[in-house]
Amino acid sequence: MEVIEIDGYTEYDKVQIAQGYLVPRQISANGLQPNEAKFTEAGLKSIIRDYTREAGVRNLEREIGRALRKVATQVAASKGDVKDGDAKDRTVADGTIADGTIEDGIIEDGVIIDDELARQYLGKPRFRDEAQLRTELPGVATGLAWTPAGGQVLFVEAKVMDGKGGLVLTGQLGDVMKESARIALSYAQGELQHIGPAENENGGDGHLDNKTVHLHVPAGAIPKDGPSAGVTLVTALISELTQRPVRSDVGMTGEVTLQGQVLPIGGVKQKVLAAHQHGLGTVILPRANEVDLDDVPEEIRDEMSFLLVEHLDEVLEAAIMPDPELVAVKQEVEENTHSLSVVAELLSE
Repeated sequence: MEVIEIDGYTEYDKVQIAQGYLVPRQISANGLQPNEAKFTEAGLKSIIRDYTREAGVRNLEREIGRALRKVATQVAASKGDVKDGDAKDRTVADGTIADGTIEDGIIEDGVIIDDELARQYLGKPRFRDEAQLRTELPGVATGLAWTPAGGQVLFVEAKVMDGKGGLVLTGQLGDVMKESARIALSYAQGELQHIGPAENENGGDGHLDNKTVHLHVPAGAIPKDGPSAGVTLVTALISELTQRPVRSDVGMTGEVTLQGQVLPIGGVKQKVLAAHQHGLGTVILPRANEVDLDDVPEEIRDEMSFLLVEHLDEVLEAAIMPDPELVAVKQEVEENTHSLSVVAELLSE
């Protein structure tokens, strides 16, 4: 027999499935007429992003049904209060019928469920995009992982402390991921000699002697394994050592070697879809995975930028925020250079 792998749906796919199939079925299941409720595209996207995290659409249909049951209650109350032929001017913000008129017990213009009304019906969002919040401080990098339910955003945290030395790993990491963490530590140790004294606050003399390095991958109740978090582990550790935060709009994936080479990984499509869903604008991928980008839907490729790398130096340069002092010096040099060029032109004239 031949194994056929079926990828998860994109957000665009889910919206189309909901509009063409899930919403009509749930309208009928909840005793509503087709013209008594409709979802805007923004409303469906809000449900997909804030209330479901899945490769399929099963939970999406459940949430649509929850919203429509609220609508059914309102419609029933409206039919009881309004006589045939009477007109009511009501607003969507109130969670009631929008400009509804009742003719023979049928509401002509039903409830229009947009993103605001969806949140009102379904309550506090269950999920939120926290990449920007989590990466505000140095030592946190945003990685991309593959799970049986599709792609997932993974945050890696690093902390360097005074101690007896050694490496502490938490977050239910598997053996392969533990090996990636040890490689990350060895690579960072070798790179400390290239970090300036002003930046190397944690290393001191260029070594991590008498320093304890703690690497943590949150959601500790969920087991994690695989080599593709290598670049994320290194980036989080270098960010902590240099005290420079990682860009909040960048997600990354790739296996690393002790020499800093970035090796290809699997699940590119699912990881890119997860990055897009969480609002990440840039994805760092191994150059060898360039061919896998053809599997990513074109509309998503057009909305995102991809950095294909072969070495960790490229990852660190793109992902870690520049030193503010160095940026100020660079700007001053550029301004002085421009001023000198203007003076030279005047003198030549």
